[in-house]
Amino acid sequence: MKTPDSRTVFAGLDGRTDTQLPNWYANRRVDDSSAVVSFAEAVRDLPRAVDTEVAYQNPYTNEWVETDRFNAVVEPSRLRDQAQDANDVNPLFHVPSDSYTILNPVDVYGPLESVLQNEAVDGQPLGEVMFGEIRQYRAGGEVHMDVLFDGLEVRLPGRGEPITMGVTSGYDFFGGHAVYVEGFAQDGVCTNTMRQLTEKEVIKHVGEVKDFEAWWERILTSLELVADDLFAFIRDANRISIDFTSVPFDVEMFYTLLGFPAYLAERAAVDAEASAEDLFEIDMWTLHSGATYALTHFFTGKEGTALDEYARLANDVLFNPEATIERVKEAYQDALDASETGDQATLNGEQGLARIERVHRNVQADIEQFESREATLRERFQDVVEE
Repeated sequence: MKTPDSRTVFAGLDGRTDTQLPNWYANRRVDDSSAVVSFAEAVRDLPRAVDTEVAYQNPYTNEWVETDRFNAVVEPSRLRDQAQDANDVNPLFHVPSDSYTILNPVDVYGPLESVLQNEAVDGQPLGEVMFGEIRQYRAGGEVHMDVLFDGLEVRLPGRGEPITMGVTSGYDFFGGHAVYVEGFAQDGVCTNTMRQLTEKEVIKHVGEVKDFEAWWERILTSLELVADDLFAFIRDANRISIDFTSVPFDVEMFYTLLGFPAYLAERAAVDAEASAEDLFEIDMWTLHSGATYALTHFFTGKEGTALDEYARLANDVLFNPEATIERVKEAYQDALDASETGDQATLNGEQGLARIERVHRNVQADIEQFESREATLRERFQDVVEE
């Protein structure tokens, strides 16, 4: 993932909580000497925005003409620095229309703080078990954060560390989304991140601003349900596998056919093969974990649309194996259509497709249970949010 301008790790809601990072999370910070702060402090340290008037220059008169149709969205402390002749400071985020609504960090996450004092996991307020990190891009005009809750988790047999549940949230001041939130989890064994576990809830810069406290309350209430469903998905994905001796591609090519770029496909295959109990027959949970490993540790793009697209591909391996195998088969067919040059190539290609189809049929009975479960997970989250 593209390196953020800054990264802030937090633990606990505010100065009244004495929360420590879980060992598995703290151990990943071996090269990070920055202090761990509370969530409330981290949010209040984020850049904020205000609007101010703008004008355009008439090239015929060289006069500046003010307009009330647009406003400049700027960072107020940088305006002050600029006024004091700080030449390297740029306070401008965006110049939107006058219908643009600014939502500052405290507007969005201040209400979350109130909710976290009342919601609990295993009898402990979520504010006392929360931890995570905040990442800033584009001089703080774009922010993404992972908020996790120690104890709200999925524990798999034979693994020392849990998969910890939470949300990913963020916003920008550049005319994109005002704020978004979606279900998120992090695997304590390998620190792989699982994104888009729920549909993304988005509030736009234009339109009615929601009651954020009620919004957060409904979202957090749903997370325990999502954790239960995630355990069931993983359990069943462990039972569905691809026999790579029976298909015309290896593990790396599987990820390539699925839609990952070559550098991610290579990394995903290395992790999946290293983690598999049987190198020749790998289950869908292990293949999913390989994909999330590559995205977590080697993705070179930016958080946002590109990462979301690859996260959806990775999630389909876990949540929708049938669609995954179908996508691989179609990509294999497209590759054959583009490369076949003779009768033997045609014959080999048809044999390869037949082998993929046999694998598809072999797992069909196991896959049928997945057809409605992903929709159920997302709908359950959505129903709670919209109540």
